[in-house]
This record gives sequence, structure tokens and C-alpha cells, in this order.
Amino acid sequence: MAPVVDALRLRRHLDVRVCVTAQHREMLDQVLTLFGIVPDFDLDLMRQRQDLAELTSAVILGMRDVLRQCRPSLVLVHGDTTTSFAATLAAFYEGIPVGHVEAGLRTKNVYAPWPEELNRRLTAVMTTLHFAPTDGARRNLLAEGVPGDAVWVTGNTVVDALLRVVQMIESDAEIRHGMKHRFSFLTPDKRTILVTGHRRESFGGGFEQICDALKTLSERGDVEIVYPVHMNPNVSEPVNRTLGGQPNIFLLPPLEYLPFVYLMGRSSLILTDSGGIQEEAPTLRKPVLVMRETTERPEAVDAAAVKLVGTTSARIVAESARLLDDASEYARMSAGTNPYGDGLAADRIAAVVAAEFR
Repeated sequence: MAPVVDALRLRRHLDVRVCVTAQHREMLDQVLTLFGIVPDFDLDLMRQRQDLAELTSAVILGMRDVLRQCRPSLVLVHGDTTTSFAATLAAFYEGIPVGHVEAGLRTKNVYAPWPEELNRRLTAVMTTLHFAPTDGARRNLLAEGVPGDAVWVTGNTVVDALLRVVQMIESDAEIRHGMKHRFSFLTPDKRTILVTGHRRESFGGGFEQICDALKTLSERGDVEIVYPVHMNPNVSEPVNRTLGGQPNIFLLPPLEYLPFVYLMGRSSLILTDSGGIQEEAPTLRKPVLVMRETTERPEAVDAAAVKLVGTTSARIVAESARLLDDASEYARMSAGTNPYGDGLAADRIAAVVAAEFR
């Protein structure tokens, strides 16, 4: 949302306020600093081992108070988080229209990703302005009965944010030097596999399989695996138990956005269950293997930049080896264009909002 905030603030007739819930405090603060955003409201809701019912109710109550204080003409939410759904519900209860950025993504399975798929669907039925990143997302919304004149295809703002940070890295020698020093444990004669994993539907057996696959891949000798490990104990416990101390595997704490973008650029292959990375990596021409059974982002699969491999160890290893050993397959997956936008999504969203509130 950072590029959207900036684009809206360029429209002088709009009074833009930023509210954060801090559903993920550590990840939030570094992004706010990176993009120079100071929230007007900070609900600071993150609690250890907080379940979804507790988080949802806290967001609704916190947002209720914020909305009653500032009475906005429009609330903008993003994506599929519990924060987005609950903030939308709070706005609905207060009779305030909602604009949904990154609207219309669907797997059509409410249990995968869980609870994100349901969050998106519930947000949609309460939304007034739908900002769909792709034509496919727009078609999903129209199929659900959303009027065509309430949907705008804008591209995805994640591409805007990514390109801005890439430009920061490329234009600042001090940043590049700092990143090389920070990740000096990586060696130039080995290819880097970057891994992220945190999806709830993979807790338990799924993460055990993922860890087994990474351990097997690390035994190749020609790769180094970098895994910033999510703090959720359902992730960190199996990861550290299985992969801690393994040669060629570097387990890191969660990374700030800028160093993570640097690592994406340096990597040869990305293994992930993240939605955003499926949109970012094609811009950097990095093949992505998605360790999930479904994706709400089929455009990248159709563009051959992303492949679904599930959470079975044998398949993750086989598909990774195919890309590492088959130059033609690697070239095919890294050659496509990004179907998620050109870096101008935030400007398109801001133009629609500004026109609605002249």
C-alpha cells in the first residue's frame, strides 16, 4: 500500500490518513521506515500466539474507534489479510464505503489458502471500489455479481513497490556494499535458492515434507539455501529442528523488505508459499516453485514463470533439480514478462479515487 499512499497524497484535495493494525509488528515497522510513512493511527494489536478470533475481534473494535474519530469518505484495504477483512467489516458497520486493492484473486477453495481465500471473498461483498490487478481477477469479480463499472484493472501495487526498492539498490552504492557485507557468507561459485514458507495449511506434515526437501537439495553441493524463517512456532520449530546446522543452509530471522529484494535479485531459484513473491519474482526474471496445491495467482502459472509443486518432498526436489540441471527449462521459466503490472498501479488507483471525490 505504500505506493498508493504516496500517489494519493499527490492529489492535494485528498486528506490521506494511514492506520496500521500491526498484525505483524516486526515486518510492518521496517516497511514503514523504508517508505517513509508515519501512521496516523497505530492499533498495535500483535500478541504472542493470538488466534484468528482474537485478532479479528480486536481489529473490528480498534477500527470502529478510528472510523468514528475521523469519519473518512472511503477506507482502502489491501489483499487477503485478517486485517483487511475485519477493517472492511468495521467500515461496513459504520456505513463507510471501501476500496479493495488487489481485489478478485481466487483459488475457489475456501480452505486454501486458509483463511486468506475467505478473507478475500468476504471483503469483496462489502466493497464499493474493486481494484483488480489483472483481467482474470476482474472476471472473477464479474462472475460473482460485481457490477462492471465498480471494477478497475490496475496492475498490482506490489510491482510498484518492488521497482522502487530495486531502484534504491541500483542507484546507491552504499546500500549495495552494505548488502554484500551482510550476506558475505554466500559464495559466488554456488547458486542461491531463496526459500520462504509460512502458510497455515502446511502446518504439520506439510512443513515436515518441505524441510526434508530442503535438506535433500542442500546435499547437492552446488547450491546454498537461504531461508528467512517465520517466527510462528508452527514454522520455526520443524525448520530449526530439521535444518539447523545443516551445511549449505542458512536459516535467518525474518528479513526487512530491502534486503529480501536484494536476495531475490541474487538468487537463482525461489521456493515459496507466498502470494506476493509469485508477483514480484517474474519482474526479476527468477523462476518460482510454489509449495502449495493451489494458487489465487494463476496468471504467473499461465505465463510459465511459476509452477505449483505442492508440499511433497520428492516433487519439490525433482522440480528444483529440473531447473538447476536443465538450462533450457530454466531459460523458459525466467524469460517471461510479469503479468501483474508495469509499476503504475498506484497511480491508476489514485486517479480513480480522486475522480470519485472531486
